[in-house]
Amino acid sequence: MVTHIKLTSFLLAMVVQEVIGSAHSPPYGPVAAFLLVMEDDREWMYEGRIVNGMFSNEWGDKVDEFVAFALRHPECVNGGTAIRCPCTLVKCQNKKFLNVETVKVHLYRNGFVPDYYVWIYHGEKQVHQRCSSSVRVSVSETDQMVSDNMNHTTYHRMVCDAAGPEFNPDEEPNVEARNFYDMIRAGDKPVYEGNSKHTQLSAAVRMLEIKCKHRCSQAWFDDMSNFIQELLPQDNLMPLDFYSTKKLVRGLGLPVQVIHCCVNNCMIYWGDDSDLNSCKKCGHARYKQKVRGSGNRLYIRKLKVSYKKMHYFPITPRLQRLYASTAIANEMRWRSEHHMEDGKMCHPSDAPAWKHFDGCFPNFSSEVRNEEFMFLTVLVPGPTNPKGKIDVFLQPLIAELKSLWGVGVQTYDISKRQNFQMRAALMWTINDFPAYSMMSGWSTAGMLACPHCMEDSDAFRLIKSGKQSWFDNHRKFLPMNHPYRRNTKDFIKNRKVTKQFPGVRSGDAILQDLNNRGLRKVIDVDVEVVNAAISKTCGWNKRSIFWDLPYWREHLLRHNLDVMHIEKNVFDNIFNTVFNIPGKTKDTYKSRDELNKYCRRPQFAQNLVTSKYPDVPFVLNKSQKKDVLEWVKKLRFPDGYASNLGRCVDANKLKMFGMKSHDCHVFMQRLLPIALREFLPNRIWEPITEISLFFKQLTSSSLTDEELRNLDEQIPVILCNLEKIFPPSFFDSMEHLPVHLAYEARIAGPVHYRWMYPPER
Repeated sequence: MVTHIKLTSFLLAMVVQEVIGSAHSPPYGPVAAFLLVMEDDREWMYEGRIVNGMFSNEWGDKVDEFVAFALRHPECVNGGTAIRCPCTLVKCQNKKFLNVETVKVHLYRNGFVPDYYVWIYHGEKQVHQRCSSSVRVSVSETDQMVSDNMNHTTYHRMVCDAAGPEFNPDEEPNVEARNFYDMIRAGDKPVYEGNSKHTQLSAAVRMLEIKCKHRCSQAWFDDMSNFIQELLPQDNLMPLDFYSTKKLVRGLGLPVQVIHCCVNNCMIYWGDDSDLNSCKKCGHARYKQKVRGSGNRLYIRKLKVSYKKMHYFPITPRLQRLYASTAIANEMRWRSEHHMEDGKMCHPSDAPAWKHFDGCFPNFSSEVRNEEFMFLTVLVPGPTNPKGKIDVFLQPLIAELKSLWGVGVQTYDISKRQNFQMRAALMWTINDFPAYSMMSGWSTAGMLACPHCMEDSDAFRLIKSGKQSWFDNHRKFLPMNHPYRRNTKDFIKNRKVTKQFPGVRSGDAILQDLNNRGLRKVIDVDVEVVNAAISKTCGWNKRSIFWDLPYWREHLLRHNLDVMHIEKNVFDNIFNTVFNIPGKTKDTYKSRDELNKYCRRPQFAQNLVTSKYPDVPFVLNKSQKKDVLEWVKKLRFPDGYASNLGRCVDANKLKMFGMKSHDCHVFMQRLLPIALREFLPNRIWEPITEISLFFKQLTSSSLTDEELRNLDEQIPVILCNLEKIFPPSFFDSMEHLPVHLAYEARIAGPVHYRWMYPPER
């Protein structure tokens, strides 16, 4: 997916379950834990700073004692008079060295950073005094060195990200975890005896950082390493060259599998097919010719070079690394400790889809460490989009998911100092609408594009433009006694709607339909001929490879409609039509010609005398456009809230350009109702405002079932009101899909866990 990453990449929401393994075994390696005792008088740091509106003299004396304590530890003092400032300012918080008088002023004004009872950044290592309460804290040798040296290098940040700040398990880890911890300990030795600033790993990382920063060659790196060897003592641990440096830090990374592919995306050379030299479907060679050129210029390749290759990022070691990190492992039990408050869903685990899955597989869900993760697992090579053949590249992922579900893998949990058998399940995929078809096998083009309505769609093809329209597709979602159902004027003329939406099909029903139709997976033989014939009679174009997962049929939601792109497309259609942007407006000559063939709106028909079309009330005139755009240019937002929309204004062509998805998100929910309030009639402005508020409420960080049921009832009415205003050409599939968004949020939880903003921004 080098060139089509947006369409073919997807995120996997993983639910991880673990089964605690054997009982405690002897500790692994030296344990640098100690009992840390908290003094009673350390409470003064957070109490009594201000008394009767004045700074307390007693508190000031304690601050003087703290500063004197820090100055007694030269290793924590910079330049003789500067110590780390422990105040609450973001730029301080034990990160910045300041002179002692400035530190005192900061502490008087802001107080101490929370929970800094042990002054490890100011020389304190142990407290042995009597106390009323105690806290047992495990500190590693790496932490101790950081505390002693106060040198937060790139290496320390990277190691803490990779494995957390401590590596002192009570139970012996499995082989993979033990090798990782051994690598961390081995690299944590000083470069040479007496050096307190760099370890072997930190020096290696620093050298690689310099190489990348200044774009140095490998030859320069080797020469510089040799020169450094001449400067250091003979028993130093500095890597000798680029190769040994890369080998040293390689263990911090995670594995990536490079798999050869057919140049036509027919197959991958993996599993039983890994030894083939040509494609078993199209016959194309796997490797490029060894001899190339002509005449006297012939070049012979020494190595076999494949025409195409993909990169697969296994999820198992990535999940294991999460449990190996003390910074993350404790959070793996968050879901079991989290409880809904006031019926508000703030996480997918609060939603019915997650609870339904737990009920279907109680043995899997009984463990407390079920959590959700998002992974980008496959990079498919370009330049062409694999489209329906994406399943070819997902084979390693499906095989790994089946193994994680059925057998699991032994993993070490650093937070509990235990080995356990980790299992995992795929909850759903997150993708944009074109990729929805690639993942699910249901075509998202044509008159059956809606994956929820499926064959129950009422879309039709417009006479003049030849495009599909979802006009008058939403009255079937209304209550049976709603007056819009009997309206024969504002929608398709002379038509009443009596049918009702049958609801979303279950996984069992969909799987039964696929089996009855005989659809095949794209990796099967003769799949093109068989599936092409079947796809002419239905919306299915293949049997998705995800149905190979034994639990896939039990999910209430398997693929998410992407709210980000739907919202952007709805906004673009409204804005471009209201501003009458040439080439983008839905109010075209063809649209006017066919309008009265479907609706009773003679006031907008062509004047037979002048051959002109009358103005419509939902389009702004030139003066109104200028006013809106001038207002947008003057807008200012809080830092980080939105981009500068003024740069998107084209005052000459009276339009906006270059707006990203988030710009449209902000404009749709916050600005659109305000921008159009003074220029559109109420009967037009109100439905536009209602669709704006719908997206605003839908994308809230927490939602209740009652709120979502109300949105589910309101959105068909909102779409029907828009149908009374805009022509049939306005309503493509993107204007139809909002009718299903509240349902998906009600069963799967908050939208911000299930849209495309994380991977695309």
